[in-house]
Amino acid sequence: MRRRILIRVLALLLGIIALSMIPSLLIALVDRETQSIRAFLYPLVVCTSGALLALGLGKSSNIAFNAGDGFLLVSLAWFLTSILGSIPFVITGVTSNPVDALFESVSGFTTTGATIFKDLEKLPRSILLWRAMTHWLGGMGIVVLTVALVPLLGVGGFQLLKAETPGPEKDKITPKITATAKILWFIYIGLTALEVLLLMMGGMNWFDAVTHAFATMATGGFGTKNISIAYYNSAWIDWVCTIFMILAGMNFSLYYRILQGKFQDLLKNTELKVYLSIVIITSVLVALVVLPQYGTLAGALRFSSFQVASIITTTGFATADFDLWPSFAKAVLFLLMFIGGCSGSTGGGIKVVRHVVLFKQAGNEIRRLLHPRGVFSIQLNGRVGRKDVVYGVAGFVFLYLTLVLLVTLVVSSAGADLISAFSSALVTIGNIGPGFGLIGPSQNYSNFPNYVKLVWSFAMIAGRLELWTVIILFTPEFWRR
Repeated sequence: MRRRILIRVLALLLGIIALSMIPSLLIALVDRETQSIRAFLYPLVVCTSGALLALGLGKSSNIAFNAGDGFLLVSLAWFLTSILGSIPFVITGVTSNPVDALFESVSGFTTTGATIFKDLEKLPRSILLWRAMTHWLGGMGIVVLTVALVPLLGVGGFQLLKAETPGPEKDKITPKITATAKILWFIYIGLTALEVLLLMMGGMNWFDAVTHAFATMATGGFGTKNISIAYYNSAWIDWVCTIFMILAGMNFSLYYRILQGKFQDLLKNTELKVYLSIVIITSVLVALVVLPQYGTLAGALRFSSFQVASIITTTGFATADFDLWPSFAKAVLFLLMFIGGCSGSTGGGIKVVRHVVLFKQAGNEIRRLLHPRGVFSIQLNGRVGRKDVVYGVAGFVFLYLTLVLLVTLVVSSAGADLISAFSSALVTIGNIGPGFGLIGPSQNYSNFPNYVKLVWSFAMIAGRLELWTVIILFTPEFWRR
């Protein structure tokens, strides 16, 4: 019974992804892109037919997945979705290498923003929109979207949401998990629509405004121009993107609290205060360092805050080639790659709250040395934190850094220099996109061998799913249960 339900949920999910190809199909029809029409029409017909069949089989008797079922289904969902998303790249002929197509699709859905395309401005508009759509769907979480619909199959969704949502603690913001998923998506859609309007006010056409808003709110970074946001040379557009990147890097449950009028929750939220402090302090530091290059403090702040927001939220947009900035500025950005956005945001990385937990625990260990008989605990949001959260965070960070080192070794085996190899591991697992050296903001990922791209693809999915969800599938205990 569980196996049949798993297949039906996956069929529904792939149907949702296929339906999201409709806007790209319409653009292909308007632009008369014959190959693009086929590229989106074929998977649309096949996958929606499968989804309708899954729905037509009727409801099951309220089956609730356990944790193991959730891990397996979510991992399969992301791998199958990435394969489906790669099909348009192959059929249109924008790349003849299936591994490149898979890499681009994984990068899109995981909101990494790493690309194998050297000339974006030669790509069909339908493909550019599809790349942005993969970002937007992956940002809030394709599984979160599915959770809102799985009651149609009679399936409980909390284990799916726990396996997919980023952050050390998973909380419902409403008693019903489907209501939680719907609220998160409504907030996401509202912020996206607002950014589209503001970008159009800054001079972007509707197509560029939509694609860049999708990429910003998803903290992805796929754009339509070869030199990213720098193409527009607009302070308005830079600041709009900066603000919305910062907003996308915040915990989305806080927006629900705002809608409820619970503004005190923002003032009490430890992670939010640390996150905003890091953004402000590092933006000022970088601005002071790059001031000679931009002449005025306002100009320096414009470029520094944009790049700081882009890196810490793991968006990956660029308005400057930061690989050419002074060493101190590059060092600050490099350190931000280890941080990431807030838990419950669309951003990747280790997450601010985990650093807060480890920092507070380190302070407790120092106090314990001074007062051996003392009892110390960490506090988050004005409440005492659970000890198992500390253990979980420590285990996650160790696993994260171990995977970074392993991916670095694989990339180094392809002849990459140490800086390029290490930063590529950091930015793929952290879903950041551009790094330093051979994968800097003015470079791309096309020149590496296929086996490296496959390892990066795995790293991107593992990073997007907070490592545990994917890594647990490789343990014998999981399959013996």
